[in-house]
Amino acid sequence: MEAEIIAVGTEILLGEIVNTNASFVAKQLATLGITSHFQQVVGDNGERLDDAISLAQSRSDLVILIGGLGPTPDDLTKQVLSAHIGKPLVVNFKAIDKLIKWGKQQQRELTDNNRIQAMLPLDATPLDNEIGLAVGAMTEAFDTQFVLLPGPPKEMEPMVINQLVPRLLDLQADHQILVSRVLRFYGIGESALVTELADVIDGQDNPTIASYVKDYEVTLRLTARADSDEAALALLAPMEETIMGRVGEYFYGYGDHNSLAQTVVEALKSKAMTITAAESLTAGAFQAALGDVAGVSAVFNGGFVTYAEATKAKFLGINQVELAEHGVVSEFTAKAMATGALNAANATLAISFTGVAGPEELEGQPAGTVWIGVAHSTGVSAQVFHFPGSRQDVRYRAVKQGLFMALRAIQAH
Repeated sequence: MEAEIIAVGTEILLGEIVNTNASFVAKQLATLGITSHFQQVVGDNGERLDDAISLAQSRSDLVILIGGLGPTPDDLTKQVLSAHIGKPLVVNFKAIDKLIKWGKQQQRELTDNNRIQAMLPLDATPLDNEIGLAVGAMTEAFDTQFVLLPGPPKEMEPMVINQLVPRLLDLQADHQILVSRVLRFYGIGESALVTELADVIDGQDNPTIASYVKDYEVTLRLTARADSDEAALALLAPMEETIMGRVGEYFYGYGDHNSLAQTVVEALKSKAMTITAAESLTAGAFQAALGDVAGVSAVFNGGFVTYAEATKAKFLGINQVELAEHGVVSEFTAKAMATGALNAANATLAISFTGVAGPEELEGQPAGTVWIGVAHSTGVSAQVFHFPGSRQDVRYRAVKQGLFMALRAIQAH
């Protein structure tokens, strides 16, 4: 099977957004052994979109259209495809029920353009939208499989993984099952990781290996095709063992949706530990990341945001004379903040952040200089980092690094 991906949206052509969706879908197709020799980008114009579909149909067995399924006048993809293949749009009752419930919750009357999101070509297989309201679809015409996917990545990606991939696998002649394992890494870039695994990647066949970068992390998806789950897992095991032997020090967890913060919270629960934090440049972002995880209250009672020297001294019990002597951006302050938070919150683990987010330097230290402290019952340590990027990049990277250091401290406990 040969596939073609058509990304729909004038905003892509204008460079207002980057077409990451096509890359994501192409990688998913590759794990199924489906090649995608062509990709197109077309604006929100019905005539040009129909031409793009005709071209794709002439040279590909599978045509995947991404975007243009929303309720606005420029969302034309579903209507154009329906006319192209000669199949009228019909209501999908599961999707319309979801829309009606949404309307009641929002206290809004559903309009005709809202309802189009719950329609799909006659006899098409619906692809449920787990996040949004626009239903996807898969249908066959002219010996070609056509797929409709929503544009927002948070809606499109789970639809591809949970809805489209299993159906594409069923279309494959051998009808073997597909089993994937996702490995998540922090502290190593994609280029460095793939360099370490170059021979594994170059020699891949079954299982396959694909890397993804997101939020300063790297994810590896290992995918095996076999006649049974057991046979697929047996194929995955030696590849995972090889990978962990080379880059295991950066590994932190499994799965598509288990974030670093979730992994930290689960690790704390498993060890019956509690955590606190003292934050300066991150301004509570570390604690907010923990707070996004359901059930965090079992391991996190609270923490501190201490920007000013006087606040650090008052809240955390740091000697203000020593603080002035060593400076805010220092190993001493990172350690003192972590120790002070540990004692004040009566926790078993404390993480501290102090440094220069930028854009200006502070205490002679350049922007991006960050000290992170870790304190627990057996002692306290601190490490300095020099993060690149904007002020927000520095703060976000600091939070990620703090979470990773917390995880390693929990695992060593």
